[in-house]
Amino acid sequence: MPSAPLVAMTDSSANAVPVDAIPQLYPSEEAQAILQIAITRQAEGGELTRLQLLEIAAELGITEATLTEAEQIWQTQRSELADRTAFQQFRRQRFQHHLIRYGVVNIFLMALNYLAADRLSWSLYILLIWGLALALQGWNTFRPEDYQDSEEFEKWRRRQQIKRSLNRFMDWLLGT
Repeated sequence: MPSAPLVAMTDSSANAVPVDAIPQLYPSEEAQAILQIAITRQAEGGELTRLQLLEIAAELGITEATLTEAEQIWQTQRSELADRTAFQQFRRQRFQHHLIRYGVVNIFLMALNYLAADRLSWSLYILLIWGLALALQGWNTFRPEDYQDSEEFEKWRRRQQIKRSLNRFMDWLLGT
């Protein structure tokens, strides 16, 4: 009985897949993933020039205008991801600063309370109330993104754009 021909997926023959097991139709996400793997393997060093990208697109029947539009969308998404990463870093640093202030101020208040009354009384209320507020801020900082997070991100992003514009204007005024 003849065996089915094999297509090697990697260098080792242990991962070979029979040709009959490969589907003839692929959803677009799967086709995109397969093409991405093939392009990565084909490219030397994992990088492609724009000319190579245009050639691949032409072979796939993708027009140069569509490729240019896709590049612009990709640049926008890349910029958005970089901004979101910077925003998350900003939020984590802000939370760390608040946590340090909470610790320092409450240690001081508890020491003051203990020295004045030989027991802890009013400082515990401050510790608990402020601790609850800090816990809520921590929840908002480390929770998954949602609608409110998007609004806060957009406000932060606008502030960053205004800062960059003011810096460019000041550089222009100063002639640097």
